[in-house]
Amino acid sequence: MATTVASKEMPPETVAKVAGFIMSVGGGSVVPEKYEGEGIHPDVIRSLLKVQHIHRGRLTCIVTVKPYVCNAYNTLHGGAVGSIAEIIAIACARTVVNKDKELFLGELSVSYLAAAVNQSEVMVDASVVRSGRNLTVVAIEFKLKDTERLTCLCRATFYNMPVSSL
Repeated sequence: MATTVASKEMPPETVAKVAGFIMSVGGGSVVPEKYEGEGIHPDVIRSLLKVQHIHRGRLTCIVTVKPYVCNAYNTLHGGAVGSIAEIIAIACARTVVNKDKELFLGELSVSYLAAAVNQSEVMVDASVVRSGRNLTVVAIEFKLKDTERLTCLCRATFYNMPVSSL
């Protein structure tokens, strides 16, 4: 097991608090081998999504928050939000970008506004803000289904690249 190396200028009580916090949120946990395979992460995230509406430049999905994508506070983990936003943004962009273009994610920004608790349903609305020859921008909103309270705002910028002819 690796030991923590801390700067001599750091007070020992600060080092202990930080290390304790990391351990309290699951740091150092061993991930079961069955979750180490290729494609596991996308499959886990995609299993949460139910498509509601598909239109040109627009996509709406429902996400049910499950325990395996919750953080230590029993709310939707920020990493899961980012993964969901990326998948939905790509799908939304594909409604306007031809298949002869490859989408390369250049930027994904996420603003966390409120928590989505375990077992809640979240409506995820994505819409193409701009799509040109070289660039596509998608805005994504996460809202609690029952109250329509905004939980996250995201923006994804994609570079539209010609598909390689190798």
